[in-house]
Amino acid sequence: MKKIDKIVIGTHNEGKFKEISDLLPSYIKKISPKKLNLPSPREIGSTFKENSIIKAKFFSEKLNLICISDDSGLEIDILSGAPGIYSSRWAGPNNNFDIAIQKVFDELSLKNQNWKQEKTISAQFVCCLTIYWPNGKYISKTGFVKGKIAHKKKGKNGFGYDPIFIPNNYQETFGEMNSVLKYKIDHRLNAFKKIKKIFI
Repeated sequence: MKKIDKIVIGTHNEGKFKEISDLLPSYIKKISPKKLNLPSPREIGSTFKENSIIKAKFFSEKLNLICISDDSGLEIDILSGAPGIYSSRWAGPNNNFDIAIQKVFDELSLKNQNWKQEKTISAQFVCCLTIYWPNGKYISKTGFVKGKIAHKKKGKNGFGYDPIFIPNNYQETFGEMNSVLKYKIDHRLNAFKKIKKIFI
């Protein structure tokens, strides 16, 4: 297989773009669809994998380049896996995750008014990464990190739901962790580990 020297990172989310860029080898040129003013496709899949493939295929075909795209989100056990594939949609049209986090707290209160007294509200972050080639070949792999929901927002690092997610065996939220530590344990890395041989 020909060595990859240029790749589209199929997202408009700047936090995701940075995290995926940091996972990839430094010699690869990373292309942002947002900077090229490309629209995003409608995510009409019913799973993280389907949406990941939709995005990777869309940007690969638009630019005739290899694309890596992820679909990821937060699954909360007591909410039957919500917000799940709708994680970013809970943030509304302006991608405001303060709104999304408040919705998580509201939904937890509807389930159990005393949820903050519960010992653990278990949850997991899920990430499916897809690499898509212009010839239609693709590879998708999924990674997870398990943890629990914090009782309030903590930390300014990361993005999305990071300020309310505490990974198992740690005391800090992803929002409080420095990025080096977060990258070593998060769902995106766990997915990337399964496909990184493609870049070697």
